[in-house]
Amino acid sequence: SGIPMAAGLGLSIKMRHADQCVACFFGDGAANTGAFHEGINLASLWKLPVIFICENNVYGLSVHVSRAASAKAIASRGAAYDIPGVTVDGMDPIAVHDAMQDAVKRARGGQGPTLLECKTYLFRGHMEGDPKGGMTYRTEEEMAEWKKRDPLTNLKKQLLDRKILTESETREIEQKVVSAIDDAAAFAEKSPYPDPAEVSEHLFSSTPSRENKQSPLAEMEGKARQLDLRAAINEALREEMRRDKDVFVMGEDVAIYGGIFKCTEGLLEEFGEERVRDTPVSEAAIIGAAIGAAATGLRPVAEIMFEDWIHIAMDQICNHLTKMRYMSGGQIKLPVVIRTAGGSRCPVASGAAQHSQSLEAWFMHVPGLVVATPSTPYDAKGLLKTAIRTDDPVLFFEHKLSYYGQVRKLYPTVVGSVPEREYTIPFGVADIKRQGNDATVVALMMMVHKALVAAQQLSKQGISIEIIDPRTLVPFDKEAIINSVKKTGRLVIATEDCKTAGIAAEISSMISEEAFDYLDTPPKRVASRDLPIPYSPALEPLVVPDENAIIAAVKDVLS
Repeated sequence: SGIPMAAGLGLSIKMRHADQCVACFFGDGAANTGAFHEGINLASLWKLPVIFICENNVYGLSVHVSRAASAKAIASRGAAYDIPGVTVDGMDPIAVHDAMQDAVKRARGGQGPTLLECKTYLFRGHMEGDPKGGMTYRTEEEMAEWKKRDPLTNLKKQLLDRKILTESETREIEQKVVSAIDDAAAFAEKSPYPDPAEVSEHLFSSTPSRENKQSPLAEMEGKARQLDLRAAINEALREEMRRDKDVFVMGEDVAIYGGIFKCTEGLLEEFGEERVRDTPVSEAAIIGAAIGAAATGLRPVAEIMFEDWIHIAMDQICNHLTKMRYMSGGQIKLPVVIRTAGGSRCPVASGAAQHSQSLEAWFMHVPGLVVATPSTPYDAKGLLKTAIRTDDPVLFFEHKLSYYGQVRKLYPTVVGSVPEREYTIPFGVADIKRQGNDATVVALMMMVHKALVAAQQLSKQGISIEIIDPRTLVPFDKEAIINSVKKTGRLVIATEDCKTAGIAAEISSMISEEAFDYLDTPPKRVASRDLPIPYSPALEPLVVPDENAIIAAVKDVLS
C-alpha cells in the first residue's frame, strides 16, 4: 500500500521543487499486488524522484517466491514501466550502497524512479506467532547456507581484514548497539499505558464549529446567480486554487477533457498541467498519491470518476487515509478531498449496475473520514470550500443527476441561487429545506429534490412536511432531526442507497434510541430495493425511489 503513497511523496517533492527523493521499502509479496503496478507506473509516467526497494527475502510468509511469481527477477518488471530494474545482493551492504547512490542520483536528476531488488533472507519467522521460527516451511540446510552470508558478520570481517576497524572497536560498537536497544526496550516497558481519556483524540483535527441551522438561502446577501451543481463545484475549485497554491486537482480525464461531467472544465487553461493532472485509470494510485502529497503539505482534490469505482481504492482510503492521523498521535495531517459522483441518472439516462450505485453508507462505518453529501448548488460550493480548507480527509459525494440542468422541469431545485460573495458551510450542520408540522422527512442528495416535489403535492392535500438535509453524514447533526421530530412526531428517511443496512437504517436506529418518546409512529424508510440498478428504463424506476414513494411513506406514518 505504501507504493502509491511513495509516488505521492515524490509528486510533492517535484511540485515543491525540493532536493529530496523517496526510498520506498516493500517485500517480494507486495510486488504481486495491483498497488505495485499502479504506483510504479504513475511514478514513471511523471518522472517522480522515488526509489522502489524490494526486499526479496524469498518467502511471502510461508510461500516461496518461486511459487508466487513467474518472473525470475522482480527487478525485470522495471522494463515494463521504462525504468531501470536492478538486482543486487541484499546481503552485501557495500553493493546496496553503490546501487542506491546510482538510484538517488537518477531521482534527484529528474530522470525518474528506479526499481531496486535486494536479494536477502529472513533468519526468523515472518511474525512472532510463526511456528518454530519459520522452520515449518524451510530446511535447516537452507538456513545454514544463508547464514554464511550474514551481512553483519561479513561486513565486520571485511572491515577487520582491511584494518579499518580493530577487534576492540567492533566490540565497542556491538556493545553500544545492544545497550541502545536494551535502553529502548526498558523505556517502553516502564512507560505507562495511555490515559483512557485519550482514546478518541486525534481522530479529527478539530471539532467542527456549529452555526445557525436555518437555511441561509432566505437571507442571502449580495448578488446571486442561478447555477447547477457542476457549475458550483467548478467555481469552488477555481476559487480555492486561486486562494491557495498548494491546492491541486488530479484524476481521470480531469484536465484536457474537463472531467467526464465537466466539473473541472477550464481549470487546465488557468492553472496549468502541474496543478490539474490527468492520471491513468488507476484508482489506488490516485488516492495513494493524494495521501503522499497531503502528508507533505499539499492539498490534493482527487476525483474518482464514478462512485462505483471507489472499491478499487478501498485499502488506501480505509486502511491509510483515515487512520494515519490517529496512529501517529496527531503528527500527520492529511488534507485530502476525494470527489466522486454516484446515484441513478434516471430519467435522463441509464448507467446500469456498475455506474449507478450509492455507496455513502459504507463510509459512515470508517472512523476518521468526513462524509459530505450536498444536494444543492449552494451547499455543494460551500461544503467543498470547507473540505479543501480542513486538515481532515473528506469524501465528497455528488449526485450525477444534479449535474443535469434539464431535470429542472421535474425537480426545479437542482438549479439554485449561489451568491457571488465568499462563503463556506460548516460540517455537521443540517439544513431545513422546508418547514412543516405533520411529519419530518430526512432526505439526502437527489432525494431532497424529490422530497420537495412530494411536499408540494402533499400540501395540496393539507399535509405539511418538514424536510431536513443533513448535508454531511459524518459529522451528523442528529439534534436538528430530534428537534424536528419533537414537533411533528413522525419520521420518514429518504435515501437512494440500498435499504438493508443503509443510511436510513442508521438514522432510524439513532432516532429510535435518542428520541423514541417523541415518535407517534415507528420511523419509515424510503430507499432503493436491494438489487443492482437495472439498465432498462422500464426497470430502473422500480428499484430507485421517487417522490411518489416519499408521499406513500408520509401517508403511512400519518395513517
